[in-house]
Amino acid sequence: MIPYSYRDNRLFCEETDLAEVARQYGTPAYVYSKAGITGNYARIDAAFAAAPHLVCYALKANANPALLKMMAELGAGADVVSGGELAQALAAGFPAQRIVFASVGKTDAEIRFAIRSGILALNVESREELEVTARLAAEMGMTAPIALRINPDIDIEGHPYLTTGKSANKFGIALEEARAAYLWAAEQNSLKIVGVHCHIGSMIKKSDPYHRMAETLAAFVADLGKAGIRFEHVDLGGGLGVDYTKVLGEQGSPWFMEPEEMAAQVIPVLQPLGCEILLEPGRSIVGPNGVLLSQVLYRKETKGKKFLVVDAAMSDLIRPSLYGAYHAILPLQAGGAELETVDVVGAICESGDFLAKDRELERLQRGDWLAVMTAGAYGYTLTSNYNARPRPVEVLIDGATHSVIRDREPSLF
Repeated sequence: MIPYSYRDNRLFCEETDLAEVARQYGTPAYVYSKAGITGNYARIDAAFAAAPHLVCYALKANANPALLKMMAELGAGADVVSGGELAQALAAGFPAQRIVFASVGKTDAEIRFAIRSGILALNVESREELEVTARLAAEMGMTAPIALRINPDIDIEGHPYLTTGKSANKFGIALEEARAAYLWAAEQNSLKIVGVHCHIGSMIKKSDPYHRMAETLAAFVADLGKAGIRFEHVDLGGGLGVDYTKVLGEQGSPWFMEPEEMAAQVIPVLQPLGCEILLEPGRSIVGPNGVLLSQVLYRKETKGKKFLVVDAAMSDLIRPSLYGAYHAILPLQAGGAELETVDVVGAICESGDFLAKDRELERLQRGDWLAVMTAGAYGYTLTSNYNARPRPVEVLIDGATHSVIRDREPSLF
């Protein structure tokens, strides 16, 4: 489901005219669809209904407190990557026993916090981290639930910044090391082996990497079973790719691969193990259901180049500058204007401050509004106050109603 569409040349989210939102709350503004977010979660959850499973929403994608509360009320678990995110998840109402914690660089304080909170699993990423976790848990007189993050050396054929399951990446433990680490962990009174974890990257476009990951984990679990080690769950991570070129409802699915296709590739492989399947989607739930609204400040033309200078910048959405990521840009009022090729840029004092380069758009003038599409994931969570700019307001759409779910930060002037 994509909740955005044009009606009489005006861009709507669900039943709400986005120009009305821009007018009432100002820009830049992040806007999210409640129906789209809950619908995407329900679709992923239903795809795995044939097996015991838990969908752990990845807070790093979007950690707005109102959205987290909504996910917790739907019955989702949480995937966190810092002590701060763990605190956010607990505050939003996620039960500790539905929270998994993965990070390649957990501090001692974060490990203690996770153990004390009673979370489902610490996803451990190195032998030294495993030994530190055992020592800290022993000092606390408690038992730490652990799953080792396996690095299976599987290439997702994506952007190198989004690949996490290759041997050259910093994440996880190689298979040959993981077996010995599990055997060591099984002898520690302060550790409880609860699962095995794997996350091979983001923006996965094909089902084959998931199938190969499932086969690798299934063989690993079966092998350790012969050594007397039992697992309660197998955590497949996230990574379901989002198609950033599909931004309107009539364009079809927002995913490169339907969740049912992923489920069909992994459930038959993993079900014989008798383990619960954990998933960690983030982008696939919120990404297509958020937009960044912005207003044109100026038109500018240099030799051979046209610019639209807008009030959103890399401090509001850094993905184009950081990854060269593509986001479709649509006018809130469309129709009739001639097309032109422009760079859409912000006011930050960096040449890398752009939202789009060499983009063909309808000709827009000072004061016109536009929407940067598919901005619900890794948008607000990556904002900054660079150049002393306040972070934008966040608004939730529910049918024909809308409300602020995080205020705009106050200006310094």
